[in-house]
Amino acid sequence: MSSFALDEQFYARLLELQQVDFALVELTLYLDTHPQDMAALQQYNYLVQQRQHIAAQYEQLYGPLLQFQSFSRYPWQWAESPWPWQV
Repeated sequence: MSSFALDEQFYARLLELQQVDFALVELTLYLDTHPQDMAALQQYNYLVQQRQHIAAQYEQLYGPLLQFQSFSRYPWQWAESPWPWQV
C-alpha cells in the first residue's frame, strides 16, 4: 500500500462532497413524504449535478471514490487510492 501526501485541496474536495451527499440524503427523505414539492425536487436535481461534477473532479485528481461505478485509468487505481482510515 502506498504512502499518501494528502494536501488541503484533498480534504476540501472531500468535505464538499460529503456536504452535498448529506443534503441529498436529507432531500431524499423529505421528498419521500413530499413528492409534489417542485422546489425540493429542483434542488435535489441541482445537487445531483453538483455531486457528479465534484466527484468527477475528485476522481481526476485523487482516484476513484468507489470500487465500482467509477472509471479507472491505467493501471488499475483502486488499490492506490487512500483507504478511509488513511484520510
